[in-house]
Amino acid sequence: MTTHAGASPLAVQIDALKGGSADLSQYAGQAVLVVNVASKCGLTPQYTGLERLQERYAAQGFTVLGVPCNQFLGQEPGSAEEIAEFCSATYGVTFPLTEKVEVNGDDRHPLYQRLVGFADAEGHEGDIRWNFEKFLIGRDGSVVARFSPQTEPESAEVVAAIEDQLS
Repeated sequence: MTTHAGASPLAVQIDALKGGSADLSQYAGQAVLVVNVASKCGLTPQYTGLERLQERYAAQGFTVLGVPCNQFLGQEPGSAEEIAEFCSATYGVTFPLTEKVEVNGDDRHPLYQRLVGFADAEGHEGDIRWNFEKFLIGRDGSVVARFSPQTEPESAEVVAAIEDQLS
């Protein structure tokens, strides 16, 4: 299933981590890597690779969008201030972070309602499997790729997908 332009994930309302709208419409025409993040997960070191992608491609019209989620073994228990401080102090994160949301279940945020129908290369679609599942939204606002939580941000397949959107 592909996302149609009218149903772009970037058309939903979501707040920024520190309050107020995250205004996803500001990323229209850019490539955006949406990642559900957590501070106390075995995959948390992926923040390093995500930040390197941000630094490497931001000037070309790319951003990482971190979406904190506490649905997987309570691995993102902190307040907005605690999450922001952890990301900044521990990993030097400069990419935007949204409010903490649910990515699965009855209270799944509308952003994820528009993402989960897209299948990854192995054919997985539907519920988010764990922290650090990644979705690449292309310049046209549609989902163009999905990567498993274990796929490193700087892996060949993620970098190739990003560069394909930026070329």
